[in-house]
Amino acid sequence: MSESPHDSSAGWAARWVPDGLPPDGQRAAFRRIAAAVRRMNELLVDSAMPEHDLAAAAEAAEALARSFEDGPRNRPHFGFGETANAGNPRAHFDSSPIAGLANPIAPPLNLSVEDGTVIGRVTFTRPYEGPPNHCHGGWVAAAFDEVLGLTQSMSGKGGMTGTLTVRYRKPTPLYREVVFTGRLDRVEGRKIFTSATLHDGETLCAEAEGIFISYDLSRLTALANQP
Repeated sequence: MSESPHDSSAGWAARWVPDGLPPDGQRAAFRRIAAAVRRMNELLVDSAMPEHDLAAAAEAAEALARSFEDGPRNRPHFGFGETANAGNPRAHFDSSPIAGLANPIAPPLNLSVEDGTVIGRVTFTRPYEGPPNHCHGGWVAAAFDEVLGLTQSMSGKGGMTGTLTVRYRKPTPLYREVVFTGRLDRVEGRKIFTSATLHDGETLCAEAEGIFISYDLSRLTALANQP
């Protein structure tokens, strides 16, 4: 039996507002260095520097990596790694590989909830390239998973991805802001059905359907805390 998604408005994502306060302290420092590494990634894959300059840069990068190896490890993260699992409308997603501002591999995808719809805005750059001057399809799929992960939380039944189907319509360009739009379609027992589109302006680049399976949050937390 299907449930109307509008009957489940208690879902935390329906109330979700990103923390509008500027980060400070250690959190701000993590974001700052992640932004620098993200920019370094972008410049590196497009660089034509001569060998001796690259060798000097490699030595500096290796020295920086060693400084992190020698420092304290296993810090607690600011919120879960992805939006689908946080269970808190004000959780921070700094560690997300897709949306995390403190994760240097994230594009990052900017998420918001507007009138019951999840909106994701992102500008993919050179490190995410697949076809020349366009985004790799794997990154498009990963971004859909993040968008729909937040979308399914509107059901009030947090879930994990069961299936994700992506249909690619047009190549997704680099260096232009593109927009994901996620919608909660229905709930059938433990299954949460969602769908989303990706547009470059008026051009439909891709669309996706995701089925999420609701879970017991206490079991997920226990799994995360296992050594």
